[in-house]
Amino acid sequence: MMARVMTLVCTAAMLMLSSSAPAAAADEPDGAHYESFQPSGAAGVLHYYVSQTPGAPTHALVAIHGHPRDANKTFEAAMTAAQNADRLGDTLIVAPVFQVAGPEARECETRGVPKARDGDLSWTCESWLEGGLASNDATFGSFDALDAILAELTRRWPSLRSVTVAGFSAGGQMVQHYIGFAADQGGVTQRFVVADPGIWLYFDPDRPQPLQQGRPADWSVCSAPDVSSCAFGFAPGPPDCADGNRWKYGTDGMPAHFKRSAAEARLHYAKATIRYLEGALDSGEGKGTYYRILDKSCAAEAQGPYRLQRGLAYAAYDRARLATHGDRHVTLISGCAHDVACVFPSDAARAALFDGP
Repeated sequence: MMARVMTLVCTAAMLMLSSSAPAAAADEPDGAHYESFQPSGAAGVLHYYVSQTPGAPTHALVAIHGHPRDANKTFEAAMTAAQNADRLGDTLIVAPVFQVAGPEARECETRGVPKARDGDLSWTCESWLEGGLASNDATFGSFDALDAILAELTRRWPSLRSVTVAGFSAGGQMVQHYIGFAADQGGVTQRFVVADPGIWLYFDPDRPQPLQQGRPADWSVCSAPDVSSCAFGFAPGPPDCADGNRWKYGTDGMPAHFKRSAAEARLHYAKATIRYLEGALDSGEGKGTYYRILDKSCAAEAQGPYRLQRGLAYAAYDRARLATHGDRHVTLISGCAHDVACVFPSDAARAALFDGP
């Protein structure tokens, strides 16, 4: 097996354990180590923030950053959530960093997150959240990277009994697409939390149509705070939308390097333990919704006009077509628009992030 490469950097309150690791940034999250390892068979190194080890942790919360690769902010939100839930004593907090190298990195970077170095596995600003291959390894995709990180955690902390993989925004998109392809991790139970993604992976060509009293209705019936009258039917998507069912919106043209077929991924998704979170205010074009960065392509619009509506519709699709006997409801986070620091630490999100096996 390829020798593992491990470096470790702590925040200012901790000792630096490896001079080969990048210097800690002034605004690196409190209580975080920045760690690195090289997966077996991969051509480069992966990085992640991890909390100080709480003795022998039994649970890990792995929080996936958004498009700006704000792993430090995502780590802080997950730490606050664990503190609010009084779970820091048994829960390891982890925030992977999907590196982007070269000039493109300026389009999706966040202050305080270490920049890509020579030898790091890297992606483009878009490819990591679609399961794409690394720019510098033609056999290693971002789903493989997440598999490797989960395997590394269970190797380093054999006390782990469950892992929750939670993603927000682009991270939510990445997690939702990953679920059907995620590798099993031995005896460790896996749970998934999908929060406020811009688009969803459908497993057939049908798309949602809002209904009210059984008749087609406008999407406005699916607006918070009262979504009780929001129901959906499903029918073939717009015929003039050429990419409507292509990957990443559907399974047509799915990347060849994935280790499961579309049918296998669908079955795996249906069996998974999944919770959905949506900011109740993540709708419309107002302040805090980041509507300007929302995917507005034909394929995306076929899933709904805004993130909240797309999430409500997908949960209904999941209940109707995938996990027909599962608990696939959306938890609305009141007072939150598109902000991980509001959604993850909320009381409403606590059950999704920390309850269960």
